[in-house]
Amino acid sequence: MISTWATQAIGRLDQEQEWAGTTPLREFPLPAGWGVRLLLKDESAQPTGGLKHRLARALFRDAIVTGRISEGTTVVEATGGAMATAQAYFARLLGLPYIAVMPKKSSGVDVERLGGTCRYVDPPLAVYGEAGHLADRLGGHYLDHYTAAATVDWHGGSLAEELFRQVDECPRWIVVGAGTGATSAAVGRHLRGHGLPGRLAVVDPENSAYFPGWTYGAADYATGMPSRIEGIGRPRMEPGFATDVVDLVVPVPDAASVAAARRVREATGLAVGAATGANLWGALELIDRMRAEGVCGDVVTVIGDAGTRHLRTCHDDAWAESKGLDWRPHAARLTRLLDHEGPWTPARE
Repeated sequence: MISTWATQAIGRLDQEQEWAGTTPLREFPLPAGWGVRLLLKDESAQPTGGLKHRLARALFRDAIVTGRISEGTTVVEATGGAMATAQAYFARLLGLPYIAVMPKKSSGVDVERLGGTCRYVDPPLAVYGEAGHLADRLGGHYLDHYTAAATVDWHGGSLAEELFRQVDECPRWIVVGAGTGATSAAVGRHLRGHGLPGRLAVVDPENSAYFPGWTYGAADYATGMPSRIEGIGRPRMEPGFATDVVDLVVPVPDAASVAAARRVREATGLAVGAATGANLWGALELIDRMRAEGVCGDVVTVIGDAGTRHLRTCHDDAWAESKGLDWRPHAARLTRLLDHEGPWTPARE
């Protein structure tokens, strides 16, 4: 029987979901004669500023419903960035201690601001083992979001469910990135479960396992190399990445992601991250195919997050140069396509 505390905690999560509301759809400007509309699902409007907010809420709710989190349980996770921030937010909402185990070079400022604790380890891949051991020692719960994402119940709060309440007709394509793979799985399963004609594309950065793993049908494919694009791309195929509901995986050069993030900022005023840039780049590739085939309709992609911290990364020339990312040829390609309606020809590297 579920405890009084668990009932109250679930109620708080449901209230937070209602309070957070529906994130907006923003139209990205395309030439009028194309017959295609590009919509950006703006997850930066979430209370913690990004797409990870939805998954963090769902993970806490699942763990409470199944009894893995109870009153006073210390919640432990191996993560940094937006996911750690979102989890710290929900831990505070529920009055639970929270510890994020993250690589030594990470910043845990947002986690600590929300009342959480950070534990830094080196080498970076040691975070997973350390998080599991720490949860065991403390009698806590290791959320393990990469594994849990494979079976998470969104309880009506997935991006897919919300998106299809906002649109009048099913988009031709929905384009998302993949970190855990939870969002792409939710979108793909919604499309197939409801017999909808739309198709799902996943964009994938350099060094990530998702494009080659999907191409070769290898569920255990691994590159062993980290992605340079925060929030998307993994060195291995994660359990939450549902290959059977993905229609296409689009590899996107990291420098193109940087150029496209800057283009999103020009159009919306939002300082988005390079993961959003990858989404835009992939969406424009598909739109170019639609134009060539004379197909009209909507394409939807996602603003994953936005914030001033991105001004110090993908919007900063010195940062891009330090990473060896020459974004200028890709920016020129975007200008040719969007401002002059030129061909979507490969950029000269």
